[in-house]
Amino acid sequence: MINRLPIEIANILQANKKNPDQFEELIRGGGYLPPEMELMVDAITALSMGKNILLKGPTGAGKTKFAETLSNLFNQPMFSVNCSVDLDAESLLGFKTLTYKDEKQVIEFVPGPVINSMTHGHFLYIDEINMAKPETLPLINGVLDYRRTITNPFTNEVITAKDGFNVIAAINEGYVGTVPLNEALKNRFVVIEVPYIEGEQLKQLIETNTKLKDPRSIELFVKLSSDLINAVNQGKVAEDAASIRALLDACDLSVLIPPKRAILRSVVDKLDEEREREFVKNLADTLF
Repeated sequence: MINRLPIEIANILQANKKNPDQFEELIRGGGYLPPEMELMVDAITALSMGKNILLKGPTGAGKTKFAETLSNLFNQPMFSVNCSVDLDAESLLGFKTLTYKDEKQVIEFVPGPVINSMTHGHFLYIDEINMAKPETLPLINGVLDYRRTITNPFTNEVITAKDGFNVIAAINEGYVGTVPLNEALKNRFVVIEVPYIEGEQLKQLIETNTKLKDPRSIELFVKLSSDLINAVNQGKVAEDAASIRALLDACDLSVLIPPKRAILRSVVDKLDEEREREFVKNLADTLF
């Protein structure tokens, strides 16, 4: 990956690499192969300047893997928040608990992912950010803008983020349970559109991230993915049908079970409408 970056960007990345002495286990693995190297260049540029990035694209396009690869490239631990309607201040910031110190019962604050990433100067990944209730995320507005500070409501401590702290968020638009991001929140991010991986990049991804090694089978799965992406663009099937994550699962399963059954388990059975299920099965029948 680094060898494919422009020299200037590779130098910037090298200058911003970390040598953490804690949370090394949160340095994520790499593996994301961008359809266009400009995606990685722009993300590295924004993060090296202390800006937050919002990865926007269809489900299964590799947004989480993209974020994990950035953690790997920067050698930077990355704390995570998975958004839902149940997300609250404690899930973001931490909570108080009773513990014992010198045989006395005391109240101790256990920091959450936002506080941990700020105090140690690490990445914070917020997945499916538009799944959170609109009243929850404004809690961290001050964290996301130039102030980089927050007043911890549980301790009244004012916390300022250390150098290296950045927020990477991901968004799937138009799904049940999601809400539009308000402009105040969206304006705190640099937005990067993450398209589906196709062609040679997808072939490399299958070769390096699945157990499938047969060249002919890999070519057929790449063709299946291309057909499914076209079908999504034409409105024939839901985005779930073209999920790269689901396709990789099918590739793995196809090592031990017939490819059509692997596609049935990994892709078809996840679709809600019978019409869409039949469409994908017919595509698989023409290839395998």
